[in-house]
Amino acid sequence: MKLVLLVFGGILTAAIVVTGIWAWTPDRSRSELEKRYWDPSMRYIEVGGTSIRVRESGDSHAPAIILLHGFGSSLETWEPWARSLSTRYRVVRFDFPGSGLSEPDRSGNYTDARNLELIEQLMDKIGLENATLIGNSMGGRIAWRFAAAFPNRVHKLVLISPDGFASPGFEYGKRPHVPAALNLMKYFLPRILIRNYLATAYGDPSRLSDSVIDRYYDLLLAPGNRAALLSRMRQNILEEPSAILRQIGTPTLLLWGTKDRVIPFSNSADYVRALPHVRLVEFPDLGHVPHEEAPGESMKPVEQFLGE
Repeated sequence: MKLVLLVFGGILTAAIVVTGIWAWTPDRSRSELEKRYWDPSMRYIEVGGTSIRVRESGDSHAPAIILLHGFGSSLETWEPWARSLSTRYRVVRFDFPGSGLSEPDRSGNYTDARNLELIEQLMDKIGLENATLIGNSMGGRIAWRFAAAFPNRVHKLVLISPDGFASPGFEYGKRPHVPAALNLMKYFLPRILIRNYLATAYGDPSRLSDSVIDRYYDLLLAPGNRAALLSRMRQNILEEPSAILRQIGTPTLLLWGTKDRVIPFSNSADYVRALPHVRLVEFPDLGHVPHEEAPGESMKPVEQFLGE
């Protein structure tokens, strides 16, 4: 029996080692990723001591729009919208620290207060007195918090399924529970996990293309991004936002897919009650990222709102 156990133990150990080698997912070099995800219109700008990737398009003298991506995403999420908006506006988009090709924040601070500071400094560096902010999910929460903190620097707001109100698994005043097993993603990250997560963000997962999955997956493997993602999760402590939202006098367009499985559509009613100047547009067949899932359809109410 002892021999059997030793042999079985040896086989099991070998299987774990082989599986670990197969599943091990090292970082990809920044130079490798830049070959695939760099464009001449991009540049790195040091903001708050951290190098972030910024892309501008459109007329530099036109009214400005800043696009703020969601958790785990990058500036590429806005590609169709940016092409359309650039015909009439100066469009600025960037990767938050530890996302896309921006380096992880050297301060280790991924709180909302830090994000507001970085946006203010970026606007100063590129010469923007004010801009319209468009944000999705985490980017939506940061957009409305910036509008509350710096009302004179925000012309209009477009919030796409914004984070901020409590939802299942996220309570006010508490650090979110991040399972210890998630730390393993720094070493093992099968592509199928990213594919399955992204599928929940689409109302119709059949619209999710391999190229989109590849892009999210590749950029998550940029140096330090996985550790930064975990830090951002742990530092996100929600506070009941109604009092802050009621201070915002900025005209606001709220877009939400009713099939959102990331942040429930029911949270839209909380925003409608709290924001003084808000208009809600529902997309019955779309999920959490309507700008990615159906860019043409979701762009129409935005163009109308911006033109008013």
